[in-house]
Amino acid sequence: MTGPAFRLGLIGAGRMGRTHLRALAGSSTVTVTAVAEPVEAARAEIAEGGRAVYAEVDELLAAGNVDGVLIAAPTDRHLELVSQVLAAGLPILCEKPCGYSSADLHETAATIRARGVPFQVAYWRRYVPALQELRQRIERGDLGEIHLYASSQWDGQPPSPQFRARSGGIFRDMGVHEFDQVRWLSGEEFAELDAIAGPPSPDAEAGDDPDSAQAIARLSGGASAFVSLGRYYPVGDMARVEVFGTRDAVRRDFLDPKDGERAQLDALARQAEGFAAHVRGGPLTGASVDDAVAALHAAERAAAAILREPAAAGAGT
Repeated sequence: MTGPAFRLGLIGAGRMGRTHLRALAGSSTVTVTAVAEPVEAARAEIAEGGRAVYAEVDELLAAGNVDGVLIAAPTDRHLELVSQVLAAGLPILCEKPCGYSSADLHETAATIRARGVPFQVAYWRRYVPALQELRQRIERGDLGEIHLYASSQWDGQPPSPQFRARSGGIFRDMGVHEFDQVRWLSGEEFAELDAIAGPPSPDAEAGDDPDSAQAIARLSGGASAFVSLGRYYPVGDMARVEVFGTRDAVRRDFLDPKDGERAQLDALARQAEGFAAHVRGGPLTGASVDDAVAALHAAERAAAAILREPAAAGAGT
């Protein structure tokens, strides 16, 4: 991208917002020029970087010194903030899952299209070079007929109870990445889908949100998909995907604990640069709002499956 740096406004400087700030610290094409954050201590820390800092979102929007907005606030505020930024007419890059409810997000999508505002959802794995190369191989038929997409994400430790209370649960918080990744790699939709939860969390504040869960699905083209999620991987955060075909099988450990967050930070920077290029007239290279609806709907189905009453042991025998 040529020309002056794209000025990005950040809404929310919590865990994910700060990750975006680290990712963009060295970018010459996208710079965070303003931040809206309600917590005073966080504002004071961020202000040390020389960027404008506001307590309220409407203050950031009224200042008019940004070319687009990145929403990284808690999940339960995504759609409220999307509506607020849409009303201001600014392009939006919204963190996943872009809301709690796929039905509500589907309604918001109609407003987004009516306004004609550039809109992208932050599924950063679409910008990981190793996954982009894998997708190209699948599209070319190098792996033959695909039998299974196995996608895993296990975090080093659970997030705080405060975060979990607003995240929507393990499938909305973590699983949407896997559902989007499988759809993007395969070009297929989720058909039949079921899921199970692991042992209950020892943290009473976690409520019904388990510390691990697995989903199994059939895709619209006939392949199977397996999604594995967990909040305890003692050596650090990990994410990998394996694809099994009749000609080849490929495994990509694209988030490896030994490398820390390097791969994620690199992809987040690429994502922001792709968003900026789209705002300036280029094609959408990331996830659309319709992609986000599909991933969130799959997460809802998986979450509903693990809340179903399990059959009694030995029933029917």
